[in-house]
Amino acid sequence: MARRRQSVTIKHVAADAGVSLQTVSRVINNEPNVRPAMKERVQASIDKLGYVPSIAAQRMSGSKSYLILALNDRERTIADWRAREGTDWVDQMLLGGMLKCAEHGYRLLIELVDTHNDHVERELSAALASVQPDGVILTPPHSDNPLIVNFLTKQRIPFVRIGSRGNGTGIPVSMDDEGSARMATEFLIAKGHGRIGFIAGSPEYNLSSWRTDGWRSAMRAANLSMDGLLASGDFTRASGEAAARLLLSGDNPPTAIIASNDQMALGCLAVADEMGLNIPSDLSLISFDNTPTVRFTQPALTAIDQPVADTASVAVELIMAAQKDEVPTERVKAVRGRLVERDSVGPAPS
Repeated sequence: MARRRQSVTIKHVAADAGVSLQTVSRVINNEPNVRPAMKERVQASIDKLGYVPSIAAQRMSGSKSYLILALNDRERTIADWRAREGTDWVDQMLLGGMLKCAEHGYRLLIELVDTHNDHVERELSAALASVQPDGVILTPPHSDNPLIVNFLTKQRIPFVRIGSRGNGTGIPVSMDDEGSARMATEFLIAKGHGRIGFIAGSPEYNLSSWRTDGWRSAMRAANLSMDGLLASGDFTRASGEAAARLLLSGDNPPTAIIASNDQMALGCLAVADEMGLNIPSDLSLISFDNTPTVRFTQPALTAIDQPVADTASVAVELIMAAQKDEVPTERVKAVRGRLVERDSVGPAPS
């Protein structure tokens, strides 16, 4: 009677082939120090028994763990989950990272770390000791946290810094925040808007200033004034409301606003409704992130779609390449976003 697939282990393969567990592991990992005849023998047993290699079997050779650890901001992630407002950064990380890992027999784990914690090095040390990953993916704001970056550098472990321009160690991967903000601004300029407000995100994130730089670059290139058009937020809906009130209560208010994330854009929507402004005939609005929520607002929001899944996939590939001592061909790998047009942008009011 055929053995059920789920009951087959590396021990059964080793016994069937008459070899050691380490030899089976070396064949599974496609290591070069296995004779062709031995490889064929072990592979024949694997095929016959219907064995599916586990991470434990792959790790027996000692060279790799086949695990990649992604570090995300604990405070903001938990707040987003509890609010249940449709923020899907972690979902997209898992989508891109897990699928790419699965292609190569890896697994992706996500650990939440508080970037403000004085004990962050102790947290990281415990996580690395328990998981022993082949590499680490840092997400903002961890990507530019010197404590975390320096700690991983000392551990001599490959790590990718998402949302970083690569000052220092690690492998930087940019989502071209500056280019995306410039794209959004140029889109509004093409619609005839000259007074384009911008709500910046939290200064804790370097990408906030890059997005502001992109807006400034497009406005400057079009010879448009930026006086009274920049407001600060912290990525919360409340801060978006406060920034929108500031921008729209001036003597010469903007005819369009770009908000640096979806939550702040929702705040803009609420203030526009409160002030009796119609979107898009009185005020056009563009958001960043393109989380599920913005598809169901009234009107649905035009948004910059952040390529989180594609970026996580690239991060996994870069870690696997670093394991082979392959050097990236670009100093900073860029994964660019796109503008998704919906109903919140119209021509500038006459």
